[in-house]
Formats: sequence, structure tokens, C-alpha cells
Amino acid sequence: MAKPKKTPRPKAQTPKGFRDYFGTEVTHRAEMLSKIAAVYHRYGFDALESSGVETVEALGKFLPDVDRPNEGVFAWQEDSEGDKPGDWLALRYDLTAPLARVYAQHRNDLPMPYRRYAMGPVWRNEKPGPGRFRQFYQCDADTVGAPSVAADAEICAMLADCLEEVGIARGDYVVRVNNRKVLNGVLEVAGLAGDDKDTERGIVLRAIDKLDRLGPEGVRALLGEGRKDDSGDFTKGAGLEDAQADVVMGFMQAKRDSGAETVARLRELVAGSDVGVQGVDELELISDLLAAGGYGPDRVEIDPSVVRGLGYYTGPVFEAELTFEIKDEKGRARNFGSVAGGGRYDDLVKRFTGQEVPATGVSIGVDRLLAALAMRAERRMVPEGPVVVTVMDRDRMADYQAMVAELRQAGIRAEVYLGNPKNFGNQMKYADKRQSPVVVIEGGDEKDRGVVQIKDMVLGAQLAQEASHDEWKERPNQYEVPRADLIKAVRDILDRTS
Repeated sequence: MAKPKKTPRPKAQTPKGFRDYFGTEVTHRAEMLSKIAAVYHRYGFDALESSGVETVEALGKFLPDVDRPNEGVFAWQEDSEGDKPGDWLALRYDLTAPLARVYAQHRNDLPMPYRRYAMGPVWRNEKPGPGRFRQFYQCDADTVGAPSVAADAEICAMLADCLEEVGIARGDYVVRVNNRKVLNGVLEVAGLAGDDKDTERGIVLRAIDKLDRLGPEGVRALLGEGRKDDSGDFTKGAGLEDAQADVVMGFMQAKRDSGAETVARLRELVAGSDVGVQGVDELELISDLLAAGGYGPDRVEIDPSVVRGLGYYTGPVFEAELTFEIKDEKGRARNFGSVAGGGRYDDLVKRFTGQEVPATGVSIGVDRLLAALAMRAERRMVPEGPVVVTVMDRDRMADYQAMVAELRQAGIRAEVYLGNPKNFGNQMKYADKRQSPVVVIEGGDEKDRGVVQIKDMVLGAQLAQEASHDEWKERPNQYEVPRADLIKAVRDILDRTS
């Protein structure tokens, strides 16, 4: 008799392009979101939380990675109802397309202009890579119903304030601004206007948006026949003639030493295109408005290389780039690159209403920003784990719980060790893994004498790395304090390490 086949166990692994986030990572993200939300709120924006799932029709086809299945989104079809086929639904790929649906649906109840911010995960069915995930957090702010580019200038100023609020020093970032109307003018001059050139224009936009990653040669290849990446995958190009590609490359290299010189060069490139001239005028106005508010070229600058890959942008576009160097996994110096972007999308709401509704906004990539701050950290991160109260006597659990209650009531994060207390060494290993700054020890002898042992884990780690034997003896990281001084002793350590 054949043995029954065993049911195979599922593999305990995350899907490709996804990852799990643990304690400190989640805490840091929540703190950053709170800081950014405070800036958005200070600028007069209201919070909005929309559905993570939208109809594919509502999302539209604006993703840059259109060669992926489902047009770059994770989509599925609902069950049919009788003769009616089910709707196609998809996880949202950003927070902007859902906003257009929300505004169109609730426009009679919303103020005009409508200023909202939103935070949450988005999903893209794109090819994953190092630091490139299919699920990530965005943190957006948008103004719907404001036709003036003063709204775009405000968004740029707010973006600069957000970066400084979360810890990016002035001089370590720059908000780069361009205008899609200028690019449209350049494309018109290059002979790429008209509905029959829509495919080529899309490829050109996506190619320019990859300048930082691919360099001029890589972009030039995508403007022509295409290029093969390091994995061997081939990306089809726009098929432009050399003269056409020269016009586009000239636009990308139009940046000069000052904003005024860049504007002058752009006027030369778009000569003969009404939409191009309009775009240059808008750029000039944005620069003037920002300068009046104290946001000079050290914070915000005009840069023609910024185009943004998403197809719904219609006017000013902007990106926040971190300018300091970091070390990659091989120790090579490189720039971190873009951590936020956005722009004007006057046609997005029109898809629902048939009426043009001006809109502009920005999206901050929170996970990338967190990664940048972690890489930039010049000092060892202070442990953020809880104070751990060890268990020396199982029969005295009530005493240990009383200690923890006192610590928590004092606003200190704390816990009792709830594993097997038999091996004290395992309790200390647990405290290490939890990144506990302080361990509290009270055995029977300490109880009788009315004291507790305080073990300073932060100092202990520092001494282990830096101190000589004599220094170790002079600065013990474990000592006794009266039981009544428990809160003060713990607080002193936390204050020193904060």
C-alpha cells in the first residue's frame, strides 16, 4: 500500500519585490509621517483617506512601466453578475489618480479649491530591483481647483519645508522644477507633435525621466532603437532620427549657472512654439514667487532634466533630490537621488467630469527618505527598545509587574521578561535583541535591602567597543540604586542617550 503523500508546506518567504517591516522601521516611518503631516496641516491642507482599491477604469493608464502585465498594476476581475461581466479592479499605484475620482464624486460637497493630503501604501507591478519595491509608502499633498502657478510654487516651498522638518539640512537637498509645456514645445520643434506620435512621446518622456539612472548615453539609446540592460532585457526605444534626438538632448542639457540663464536658453529652444513659450513664462513666475518667499536657488532651482514619468502631468513638474553622497553596498560613493516628486495635472479630473479642473500636488517617497536618513547617520543609533525588568524569582512576578507599571505611568516604555526565566543569560540576550537601553534586576537579596540593580546597556555597548580595562573599571555600567529611585535612575540614562 502506497504511503499517503505529505501535504507540502508553504514556503515562508515574501513575494518578489515585497518586504516586511519591523519595530524600529515602523516607528521611524510613523514619526516621519507625523512630521510631514504637521507641515501639510500648517499649510492649510486637510487629511483624506481613500480606498486602496480602485476600478482600473478610474485609475487610467498612466503608469511608466506599461510593458508589465496589467499595465503595471495588480488587477483582477470581479465575478460576473448575470449577463454583466464583473468590473476590473486594481490596487492603487499612487494617491493622485484616486484623488481625481474622489473629487469628481464629491465635488458638490468639497470647497473649491480643495486642499488635501493623504498617506499610505501604493502598489506597482514593476520589475523589482535593489531598493525598488512593488509596495511602498507615499505621502501626498494636492490642491485641486487652483489654476495659478502660485499653487505650484507653494507646493515646492512646502516640499522644501518638509525635507528640513524630517532632518535633511539645507544644502543637502534641492527641489528641481521644470514645466511639461516647455518639453511639449521642444517635442513640437522636434517634429513629435500630433496624436499619431503619442507612443513616441511616451517613450521619450520615460527615457528622459531615467537620466539620473541611465546617464546621457542610456537616454540617447532609448530615444533611438532602444537599449539592453545589465540583465539582458531589451527596452524598445522611440525610434527618433539623429536630428530629433539632438533637439531632445539639447533640452535636457539646457541648465545653466543661474535660473535666469536657464530660462533664456529654454526660450531659444522653444522658439516658434506657443505652448513652449507659455511654459517658460510659468517657470519664470514660479522662480519669482519662490524667491519672494525666501526660497532661493539653494533650495529650489529650475532644471530642464526633470520631466516625471507619469503621463498625466500637464504643466510644472518638480522633484526633490538629495545631494549628499552615500556609500553603496560595495563602498562606492554615489548620490541618493530623488525622494519626492509631483506636478500639475489639469486633465486628470476631466476624465470623470468632462470639465477641466486644474490641480497640482507632490508625493514624498517616505521609505526612500527613511533609507537616506539611515545611510546618512553619522553616529550610532540610540537603542529605542523598552526597559526590560528581569525575573529572578517566579514567585515574585507581582513585584516585577509593579515596577513595570511605575515605569509606564512615568511615560517610560517598559516590559517584564515573559519567557522562561530559568536561564538569566537568555534574559540578557533578549534585552540585547530588543535594543533595550536599561535592564532592571531585583533578586531576593536586593529585595531585602530595598535596592535594585540598574544595568546601563547603552554605556555597556560603548565600553565594549571603545574602553580599556581600566576605563571599564572606572565607569561600571551596572550599579545599585534605592528601589524608591528606580524611575529617576532609568530617566537619567534615557535623558543622557536621547
